[in-house]
Amino acid sequence: MRLIEIHRQLTSELARLSFGPPVTHVYNPLEYARQPFERYLSTYGTLNAATVLLGMNPGPFGMAQTGVPFGEVASVRDWMGIEAPVQQPKSVHPKRPIKGFECPRSEVSGARLWGWAKARYETPERFFRQFFVLNYCPLVFLEESGRNRTPDKLPQRERLPLLTACDAALQASIEVLQPQRVIGVGLWAQKRAQLALADTKLPIGTVLHPSPASPKANRGWAERAEQDLIRAGCHVRGRPGTP
Repeated sequence: MRLIEIHRQLTSELARLSFGPPVTHVYNPLEYARQPFERYLSTYGTLNAATVLLGMNPGPFGMAQTGVPFGEVASVRDWMGIEAPVQQPKSVHPKRPIKGFECPRSEVSGARLWGWAKARYETPERFFRQFFVLNYCPLVFLEESGRNRTPDKLPQRERLPLLTACDAALQASIEVLQPQRVIGVGLWAQKRAQLALADTKLPIGTVLHPSPASPKANRGWAERAEQDLIRAGCHVRGRPGTP
């Protein structure tokens, strides 16, 4: 499958990069959680979704555990029907262990996004015929304290090679998926999509990120997200005023 090939190539390119302090550990779930990630691609990446939702990078209790973007364990296992063995990163941060589908913590961002998808579309097949979800960067960057460091906070000498590799993977993925639009989940993901996909002329919008760090997201994320999606031209099943 072409999507799988693209992300295996991305994994090979990222393995050659190095990152320094304050980052002490780097996780790549495309390596150690390859089985559930590739099952996600092969199961739901072939339904010709009109819209790609593009996240930033994995959260420590979501994709870092399950390999699926925004992959809160219960949503991936119980709603999407995906569960597969998860190995271990080459170096594990003592404060951020990888427990795979046994992880007891729920990622709030993933619970919000996939909870909305389930509430609005009921089945994953209905949702994935409209939307497909990818992350721009597959790496998790952890500081000594266990704090998650986002890619935009990396120094330029580390960030530029990372962005080059991730841009190429996004371009190749969009060529395969052929969506009608790309929606960044958060402004940074929107900016990366605009830069990487400038030659495609695809409409690129944004939707409020479901992070609990966002006061707006904590005041009714689903309603705000639906407004953003409709404004960007997306069909949202069952919403008043949509076909």
